[in-house]
Amino acid sequence: MQNSHITRRSVLQAGGAAGLAAALGLATSGPAAATDKATAAGTTDIVDLGPAVVQFSLMSSLLVGDTVYIGSRNLDPVRIIAFHVPTGKIVAETELATGYSIQALAADITGRYLYAGVLQNAGGTQANLYRWDLATPSTKATAIGRIGDRDVRDLSVAPDGHLYAVGGGSSAKPALWEYDPATGQVLSLGIPDTGATLARAVAANNGTVFFGAGSTLGGGGSAGRACLWAYDRATKTYTQVTPPEMLADPSIRELAVLGDKLLVSSAASTQESKIAILDLGNPTSYTVTTSIGKTAKNFTSIGDQVYFANETGLCVYSRATNSVSQLTLNGPSLGEIWGVDARNNTLLATSGYGFVAEINPRTSSMAVTDLGEAGASASAQTVMGIAVGAGFAYVGGNGVIARHSLSSGEVVNLQSQGEAKDAVIVDGVLYTGQYNSQGIWKYSPLSGQPIHQAADFPAAQNRPLDVCWDEVNRLMLVAAQSDTEGGGSFWTYDPATGAKQCFSNPIDNRQLLRAVATREGVSYLGAGLPTLDGPGTIVAFDPIAGKELWRIEPGMGAGIAALAIQGRHLYGLTRKGGIFVLDIPTRRIVHRADISPLSYGFGALVANRSAIYGVSDTNVFRFDPKTFGVTTVLANTSGGWYSGSHITNDEDGYLYTMRGRNLVRIDDHPRK
Repeated sequence: MQNSHITRRSVLQAGGAAGLAAALGLATSGPAAATDKATAAGTTDIVDLGPAVVQFSLMSSLLVGDTVYIGSRNLDPVRIIAFHVPTGKIVAETELATGYSIQALAADITGRYLYAGVLQNAGGTQANLYRWDLATPSTKATAIGRIGDRDVRDLSVAPDGHLYAVGGGSSAKPALWEYDPATGQVLSLGIPDTGATLARAVAANNGTVFFGAGSTLGGGGSAGRACLWAYDRATKTYTQVTPPEMLADPSIRELAVLGDKLLVSSAASTQESKIAILDLGNPTSYTVTTSIGKTAKNFTSIGDQVYFANETGLCVYSRATNSVSQLTLNGPSLGEIWGVDARNNTLLATSGYGFVAEINPRTSSMAVTDLGEAGASASAQTVMGIAVGAGFAYVGGNGVIARHSLSSGEVVNLQSQGEAKDAVIVDGVLYTGQYNSQGIWKYSPLSGQPIHQAADFPAAQNRPLDVCWDEVNRLMLVAAQSDTEGGGSFWTYDPATGAKQCFSNPIDNRQLLRAVATREGVSYLGAGLPTLDGPGTIVAFDPIAGKELWRIEPGMGAGIAALAIQGRHLYGLTRKGGIFVLDIPTRRIVHRADISPLSYGFGALVANRSAIYGVSDTNVFRFDPKTFGVTTVLANTSGGWYSGSHITNDEDGYLYTMRGRNLVRIDDHPRK
């Protein structure tokens, strides 16, 4: 990371979080006002701390003429902004009626029509394809239909104007979809590969459409690996054309037509990614080379040089030497890059940190334009992990962690690559489990250093989901899952010495590790299958010796969403809304119940004030430590969660979670 860790929207003035919330039209009472007082079950005070994470967050970018069109991420409403490069200003904006993020943008050969595909939540039959007429940018983008897959991950427009789309996220395997602008119909062209779980790449010309897929999500088991298929538009037939060197990689990541060649990249997990150039007339004729890092995406070219993004910056592929090198750049970290384009022999890189960088590849010089300063409207994001302590609340977003001062209401945005899925505070220092494949990151507000990586772990163990602190062994404990390989891992990290350990597949090679709790120096690991179904195994694990002590299956028929310990009891919440209580010394299940009206999916648990509290997308609830009965503490939260709900507490026993897209503090006093 670079020296500057504060984004341009670094400090909220004029009333702190409450002032910004008022400016955004979001409901808040400010950090000092109690908004709710409750119930016959006791007294509960709710304090609204304002929007949790605010910035212009993005997930796609495409240059058309002199304008970079940028699709938003986790903002409501979903929008596309138009950044005019010569003036450095936002010159147009349009909103889409559905979805929560835009990962796919494509323009037709004339540059008149910009197409967008959205990611959306499960269920529903709403549109996920849109078209914006750039000849009249003041006219709102219109829905043109939907592909049957829930999420649109990539788009390509053939020279004759036909649009092709790929994605995934529904129960069916990902298909290739076609939109014909003459008829207005969206049709499935079939499922090329029944082993693939996600398609993230498509490229088309008038004769052939190339479909790239694999199992970047939902990997392991019987899921397929990287696959590249050529669809003949005339004969309506598929041919498998995956370069053999890529077959072991999890997925095809990017496709682009360059003259009479097709550029192909793979996403990797245990090895480096690869880049291939195929002859469009004969795809079996190709060259392939190993790239740098685990991803290669967003191809563009200047002369014979092909430029693209990996997870640490920009790379250049030399067609003459069939080799890849990393560009050394003179400027700030680009973080996660969502667009690379060429204009006037200059590269334009759109950063997930919310800026566009103009880069001279010959001199490595860089000029940065912050999109907020250029006129992009900041909004409250959906969020990830929350950690509170030492006077601050930290909330994870996309490429950012918002630090809220609990005394002044000041909010500072800390740039952090990836996403803080969960976090803890130890001795005033923040430690995060950082997705994607970023390991553990560290931030001390007193050190003067920016947030930075403290420990790395195998890249295939890419999604840390639960973080807790083991006071006995003075270790950070992390439960992580592997999206590409299946299974998961258990991490330990000693902040005092930097020592770390990674135990792969401590449950088995099928169940994803999703929860961890600790008691008397023993770690308790919870897991589940990629589906909602069981078995949902609990393993008691010695984090020093690195060995299993015992295991149990609670018999709830569902995977584990969360674990927490109070006294001798281990509480487990399942993804189907079941709760069980395990008496740890006797290893007996002493309570089972169905609380699915309160919690379904990825809930969370925390021990606080001698009780266990839980949260879901819709409710905050408390368990009686004697009867294990459940009481609603805060209903109808509509929590603005990106990847599962969270709840945490501070040193004084206040609870923190989300109501809508606002951070709230809960002071709960059950009736004795």
